[in-house]
Amino acid sequence: MGCPRSWGIHGDFSGAISVSFAVCRTTLLLLRPVFSRPVAGWATFPPHVPNITINQPKNFNKREQRTVSRKYRIGVIGHTDRGNYGHGLDRVWQEIPSTEIVGVADANDQGLAAALKRLNVSQGYSDYRKMLDEVKPDIVSICPRWLDQHRDMVLAAAERGIHVYMEKPMCRSLAEADEVVAACEKTNVKLAIAFQTRYSPTLPVIRDMIEDDKIGKVLELRARGKEDRRGGGEDLWVLGSHLMNLMHYFAGEPNWCVAKVSEGGHPVVSDHVKPGPEGIDALAGDAINAMYGMDHGVSGYFASHRKTTAGRPSRFGLQIFGSRGVIEVVTGYVPKAHYLPDASWSPGRSGKKWIPISTAGIDQPEPLAGQTNQDGNVAACHDLINAIEEDRQPEASIYEARQTVEMIAAVFESHRADGPVSLPLTTRENPLTLL
Repeated sequence: MGCPRSWGIHGDFSGAISVSFAVCRTTLLLLRPVFSRPVAGWATFPPHVPNITINQPKNFNKREQRTVSRKYRIGVIGHTDRGNYGHGLDRVWQEIPSTEIVGVADANDQGLAAALKRLNVSQGYSDYRKMLDEVKPDIVSICPRWLDQHRDMVLAAAERGIHVYMEKPMCRSLAEADEVVAACEKTNVKLAIAFQTRYSPTLPVIRDMIEDDKIGKVLELRARGKEDRRGGGEDLWVLGSHLMNLMHYFAGEPNWCVAKVSEGGHPVVSDHVKPGPEGIDALAGDAINAMYGMDHGVSGYFASHRKTTAGRPSRFGLQIFGSRGVIEVVTGYVPKAHYLPDASWSPGRSGKKWIPISTAGIDQPEPLAGQTNQDGNVAACHDLINAIEEDRQPEASIYEARQTVEMIAAVFESHRADGPVSLPLTTRENPLTLL
């Protein structure tokens, strides 16, 4: 990983940031396949190219399920009023013929009754561990959005050798993430995280555009949260997790991070730290500005400021800036994406126009119009089953999930350290608890 040796940081970080550094690198063990030919935008393409799309045509439909060896038994864990059933992680299995929902667990009696009716299931439990023991599912959907329950739920599944599809983010800290990874590795459990955009047929199109030098040398990535009432720390966790994952996908490993977290215009200190909503644990900050040093000299930026969203569409999304143009993509199974063939990045000066990108290519009609994030869940669950059958990692794997938590934690650790930090982080606890 990158090891910062000397840094020059100028300004208050609310505007442009200038960072100079010398980096030492160690050899990375790449766990994922890479392209066989060089990519124009990078010396080599980042190692996080989807392993299920590398040799697939652009019109490959990830909703299609390959022939499987058996019918998979599914357990569903929800928690009404404490994260509920996430974004469709319970209902998705009704769209997959090779599966059968055999049990539901919810500590809320009314929520459990509603889920049993909604999912047409007879076996309901208030204790998810009892459900796992009695119905013995092959896969469990961990649906609640609240993070404080995720670690215990995954450990319970992993100890029983049950594979997992779960809501993001994975957990509250790197310490918890490390426990989850170790438990799943011990029993060879496959865990897929609900980053629906990672299964989008639009991403290979963008990947091919970068490979074909449409935007030239990739220079930087810029991401912004939704910047609504959750702007700042909560936005980073809840919505920024999608963007961190896309940054990791397009630009490879984050090697260092430098960030500033503020609240009410002042640097965050221990008095600002409070328990966050949705089980996030320690949380602070209504404004975040962060910079990452990614592989191949690419810079990545993330920012979120509370209640600064103005109009629709919002600024939420990711922009990839190259020496010859810009690509913009938001989130979703068929996300809106656009291409600006403009080396100046300034259509007001150049007169260049943004061109839509569809799953069929640049400026082509969208053949998958009308599909939703639930289609992304379907694609993710198909891939999870394929990963189990083929004994490989899912596209959005447990390692992707931990990397996203690490990129989030790095923001707060850099703020705590008052300077740049190297990744992987030495600190595995929530850095805000150490202020």
